[in-house]
Amino acid sequence: MIAFIDDQREAHGIEPICKVLPIAPSTYHAHAAKRADPAKLSARAKRDAALKPEIARVFAENFAVYGARKVWRQLQREGEEAARCTVERLMRALGLEGVIRGKPVRTTISDKAAPCPLDHVHRQFQAPRPNALWVSDFTYVSTWTGFVYAAFVIDAYARRIVGWRVSRTAHAGFVLDALEQALHERRPVHRAGLVHHSDRGSQGRFKRSSQRVVCLHIVLAYQALRLAFSSQVSCVVSD
Repeated sequence: MIAFIDDQREAHGIEPICKVLPIAPSTYHAHAAKRADPAKLSARAKRDAALKPEIARVFAENFAVYGARKVWRQLQREGEEAARCTVERLMRALGLEGVIRGKPVRTTISDKAAPCPLDHVHRQFQAPRPNALWVSDFTYVSTWTGFVYAAFVIDAYARRIVGWRVSRTAHAGFVLDALEQALHERRPVHRAGLVHHSDRGSQGRFKRSSQRVVCLHIVLAYQALRLAFSSQVSCVVSD
């Protein structure tokens, strides 16, 4: 926004532009004053300005492969005191990113061609009571022998994991096993309106939608949910 005002100030003036944009003229003038006189910068801004060239130098000297952790450790070895989170923040600002060993893993691949059911929770992941909203997803952990995938089902009321499973491969079965464990552990009341929410994506034989829940009996929950996940039917688990 400051750059836009700099480009248009000669043609339209600073105050008329600020009336249209959500910025006060005093804010722009304060930025301009700090830019003209670096002594007016805050202590953090001065420290950032001094660290950025050092971070860029270490990154370039190491063939542009170092991530934030290795850049931070190299700065420590050189006697440059800086927090690791500061190095991470400044590397993001500079657009610097280390090389990741191995192939990147994507746990969710969106399928835009698949029908998208309505979002029953409207992206509000809060619940007034236990067993009202469950949120599930899966991620991966890198180990010496390869990737291990972990699926979680979390009760949104207490942010508590109520079901989980791990697997060497990403498939529908281990995610549904986590849901089965949650159903067995919590045994939600029949027709109590429990909503199970997962993100929207598809990978191989495993497909997930933003909302998939069905009204079913606890005895048939596992079998019915396997069918729902494979056919991409929106459902609400109430039992």
